Amino acid sequence: MIRIKKPGGAVVPLVTPCRDDRGLDLEAVDRLVAHQLAGGVEGVLVLGTTGEGPSVPQALRRPLVERTVAAAAGRLRVYSNVSGTCLDDAIATAGGDLAAGADAVAVLPPYYYPSRPGELLGWFRALLDAIPGPVVIYNIPATTGVSIPLDVIGELVDHPRLAGIKDSENDPERHAELLRRFGGRDDFSVFVGVGALMAQGLRQGADGIVPSSGNLIPGECQRQVEAARDEDWAAVDASATRQAGVAAIYQKGRTLGQSLAALKGLAHHLGLVSPHMFPPLLPVPPDELAALGDELERHDLR
Repeated sequence: MIRIKKPGGAVVPLVTPCRDDRGLDLEAVDRLVAHQLAGGVEGVLVLGTTGEGPSVPQALRRPLVERTVAAAAGRLRVYSNVSGTCLDDAIATAGGDLAAGADAVAVLPPYYYPSRPGELLGWFRALLDAIPGPVVIYNIPATTGVSIPLDVIGELVDHPRLAGIKDSENDPERHAELLRRFGGRDDFSVFVGVGALMAQGLRQGADGIVPSSGNLIPGECQRQVEAARDEDWAAVDASATRQAGVAAIYQKGRTLGQSLAALKGLAHHLGLVSPHMFPPLLPVPPDELAALGDELERHDLR
C-alpha cells in the first residue's frame, strides 16, 4: 500500500464560497487557496464542518474538490471530508475525490443510528479496506453525536490506509490520552481540531492543527506549528492567544452555525468570498457584518 508522507502542519478547514443562487463561486475558491498559499500552510480541508459540508449540494462537491486541487497545484495537501450514513456512498465519494486529486479523505462516523463500538469498528474497517488512498478519521461529537472510542482507534491504527485522526472533541483528557497512546508514530498523525486545545496538543506531540481561524490568519496558524517543531513554547502560546482573539470575533456568544456565518462574513470583509450561506444557515445581517469588519480591523492580521 502506498503511503503519503506523514501529514502534519496547519491544515485549514476552508469555508465554501457560495453565490446568492446557492451555486459554487469558483473564482473565490482560487482566492481562498491563494490566501492559504501566501500564509504557508501545509494543507486545506474542504467540505468539513467549517465548509458547511453536509449542506453543500452533491452536484457542487466534486467540482469544489477539483477546483481546490487545481488551485493548490501540488503546493499544499488537499483533504476532502466525506460525510454520510451510507457505507457504499461514502466509499464511492471518497474514491471519486481521490481520483479528482485529493491527497487524502477525512471520514466521519455514521451519525443517524446510535452506534456501539463494534459497529463503529466495522464501519471504519470497511471504509479503510475499500477506499483507494489515505484516510483520516474525523471525530467531532458536537455535530455527529458520536465520540469514537480510543479503543476503536487502537484496533485500526495499524491499517495501511489510515493516515491519522482529526479530533475535534473538546475534552483535554481525551486528547492527552490520544497522544499518549498514538502520538509519535511515523505512520499515524494526530490533528487537533479544537482551538482551545491546540497549544496543549502541540506540546504533547500532536502533528498538526485544523484551525478555522486560518481562513483569516493562515500564516499565524502555520507559525504556531513551526514554533512547536522548534520547541519554542512561548511562541506557541503567543500564537494561540492571537488565534483565540481572532476566533472570538466570530465565535463568542454564537451557536456553531452562527459562528460559521460570521467567519464567512469576515472572509468577505477580506475580499475572499461572498457572505452567502447554504441553507439552513443564514448570512449575518449587513449591520452585524459591518461591525464584524470593524472589530477585525482592530487586529493586526499580518
